Amino acid sequence: MSEISMAQALNAALRDAVKDDDRVLIFGEDVGPLGGVFRVTDGITADFGEERCFDTPLAESGIVGFAVGMAMGGFRPVVEMQFDAFAYPAFEQITSHVAKLRNRTRGALSLPMVIRIPYAGGIGGVEHHCDSSEAYYTHTPGLRVVTPGTPQDAYDLLRDAIDSPDPVIFLEPKCRYWSKEPVSFTREGAAMDRAVVRREGKDVTLIAYGPMVATALETAEAATAEGWDVEVVDLRSLSPFDDETVAASVRRTGRAVVVHEAAGFGGYGAEVVARITEQCFHQLHAPVLRVTGLDIPYPPPKLERHQLPDVDRILDTVARLQWNDEPVVAGA
Repeated sequence: MSEISMAQALNAALRDAVKDDDRVLIFGEDVGPLGGVFRVTDGITADFGEERCFDTPLAESGIVGFAVGMAMGGFRPVVEMQFDAFAYPAFEQITSHVAKLRNRTRGALSLPMVIRIPYAGGIGGVEHHCDSSEAYYTHTPGLRVVTPGTPQDAYDLLRDAIDSPDPVIFLEPKCRYWSKEPVSFTREGAAMDRAVVRREGKDVTLIAYGPMVATALETAEAATAEGWDVEVVDLRSLSPFDDETVAASVRRTGRAVVVHEAAGFGGYGAEVVARITEQCFHQLHAPVLRVTGLDIPYPPPKLERHQLPDVDRILDTVARLQWNDEPVVAGA
């Protein structure tokens, strides 16, 4: 296995998909000769030609609308939105057409397409370049929403997303593009809709996804100094949600903290907390807590560190989990 970055793993996944399936097309703003803002599509146009990887006008609604037509015509388009908040002009296309066409046609038409969105913060960008928009998409039935937390998952999940018969929102954590690890191209990892336990522990479950997976693992290591044995669950698939893996972990540990960059109010973590509470109530030793971004528009680069959950904030939250109390008993 070669040690490569997440951006390189995504590039390899796109290359292999284009090579293996003539129906796969890659297009978006600056994805052609430039190779994308983050160089995820670097060299693909040169190696496979402009008919397989090409630039489009700066019109996100047009990009997604074009992809809808291509998918209806039998192709498998993979489009890039360049930055998270740049995708909002295409939101009507995504929610009204991409998510609903299979249902609208009673299964006669499907849209096997992938919408790649570099998302979240950690790169010192300004507000239209560092948004965490996952809750908008997970709230929309008809869409699969996935996000890798490691280079290996970047490769595996993107290959699975391109092969999926359903439309997939593929959220790429920008701050992890340059993280590296050995990557195998055998596609032997977990299925696209399954969460995975990244670190086993017995005292508390940290639930994270995308950019926060590495932060959760760092926190788990730091927690040993406090005497806490922390389990880390990487959701990978935000929709559909893997209740089985998450609930099994929380039932083992009896405590849970959900971590994400997006704002807390109405955020994705609220759904995770609700599902855990409904399914694991009698095994919980404390209320399920969240560590999230602030309920504000994304701050300027010099203030970004205050917005992003970090090890200290997560450890402070773990400390609030009623370690000296008896387990909660229904009706008590």
